[in-house]
Amino acid sequence: MIAQIVPVLLAFGANLGDRGETIRAAQRALAETPGIEGFEASPLRETIALTEAGPDPDAPRYINGVARARTTLTPHALLDAMQAIETRFGRVREARWGDRTLDIDLVLFGGRVIDDDRLQVPHPRAHERDFVLAPWLDLDPDAVLMGHGRVADLLARIGDTTVPADAAPRDSGATDAQD
Repeated sequence: MIAQIVPVLLAFGANLGDRGETIRAAQRALAETPGIEGFEASPLRETIALTEAGPDPDAPRYINGVARARTTLTPHALLDAMQAIETRFGRVREARWGDRTLDIDLVLFGGRVIDDDRLQVPHPRAHERDFVLAPWLDLDPDAVLMGHGRVADLLARIGDTTVPADAAPRDSGATDAQD
């Protein structure tokens, strides 16, 4: 039996350590994962930390990006690969929406809707997150978020507080190891 090739969209974020390098290294690791092909990453963007209480200007700022790829993996096998890479880069799951060395979310898995105890796809909050929508728009100006509409319209509706990571001030409160 030939495996189905499914387009996916992944979101990446980090606000601890060497944020940009961690994301790029994690993206390389995913791109090299058997069953993943055609990996294409967006430019990285920086944004204020979002906590359960809302935006936190005192927390280390996030670097975020998205990537699209094609996979023959099942949704849960892809999730397992993503979580293994998060662990490899020091991800600790303590506080919901807490500071982290790496976060990888599965935003879209083809046209599938998945809602179980481990995975929700499309990502339930992607349409509210400028740090997902802005880099996605950088990667694909015609992008559409299943169930919500054109990414450009969604981003216009919520506003874009992100800045290109290479244009972010170096004293942004980040805890980059290289600073």
